[in-house]
Amino acid sequence: MGTRRKGRELALQALYQIEITGDASIAAVELFLSHFEGSAEAKEFARRLVSGVVSQRVEIDRLIQQCTEHWKLLRLAKVDLVILRMATYELVFCPDIPLNVSLDEAIEIGKRFGTDDSPNFINGVLDQVAHSGCAKLQ
Repeated sequence: MGTRRKGRELALQALYQIEITGDASIAAVELFLSHFEGSAEAKEFARRLVSGVVSQRVEIDRLIQQCTEHWKLLRLAKVDLVILRMATYELVFCPDIPLNVSLDEAIEIGKRFGTDDSPNFINGVLDQVAHSGCAKLQ
């Protein structure tokens, strides 16, 4: 597994914990990361993603809501929502990560951590986000 994939998976788990507990403090994230294996680079990438998603959550949720017709964010599976938030953060706020990499990684992580329907759902929503004009230009 590559460094960034491991970082994304750690970020997914940390963001899921934040979603459940409501504790987005740096201390909570560091405690979480201390309990999981991963290289220093993977953990640093996870910190970047978690920090970015937490700081840009209002804008990220607005974009996701616009791209999920007939779905309220509260009704989405928590894992799918966290994957969408993380990938939307990458698409909009991380010009150093190619768009197709962000999309592919989100779909692959959805296959591993979500339901059978997650990859198609994630792909459909992120395709809308990527083409909404808000995603970084490639």
